[in-house]
Amino acid sequence: MIVFEKPGKDNTAETVRIAVQAAKERGIRHLVIASSQGNSAKLITDADDLNVAVVTLQAGSREPNVQVMPPEVRSELEAKGWHVVCAAHALSGAERAISRKFGGVYPVEIIAASLRMLSQGTKVAVEVATMAADAGYIPVGEPIIAIGGSGRGSDTALILHAANSNNILDTKIQEILCKPYI
Repeated sequence: MIVFEKPGKDNTAETVRIAVQAAKERGIRHLVIASSQGNSAKLITDADDLNVAVVTLQAGSREPNVQVMPPEVRSELEAKGWHVVCAAHALSGAERAISRKFGGVYPVEIIAASLRMLSQGTKVAVEVATMAADAGYIPVGEPIIAIGGSGRGSDTALILHAANSNNILDTKIQEILCKPYI
């Protein structure tokens, strides 16, 4: 496992390199990456033999009726044969709206907080793998590589077996390829 000194976007290129290399060396065919505007995803190269799913924020997450990923970037990624998943966060989504409205903490938020004990990127990697599985773009129960980060950029890569959101506790993290020291 590679441990970066600090979290954040400065680790993005190395995280992507580590993830793609691990996929090739281990025969893993599926890679999922969190990339709200597509910048992290654009760093993936030499991935012709990989099924890539790029997970971005749902429309309205930052501004009503507005997609975060520019349409021309989405088209560029899809032209590579990659899937772009635009969905509500699996580890917050509607549940966060309830906690904001009524107060308190709810079970999915506890799962998210527990994953953040390893790193924010660990939480994001599990989340985007779940979202890609829910969209049908990656298999459930097979090893995949998921990339997440802290704010902008990527700093965490995991090998995991994803589960759909209705079975999220069946997600199994096999290996942490890289993450920041937190």
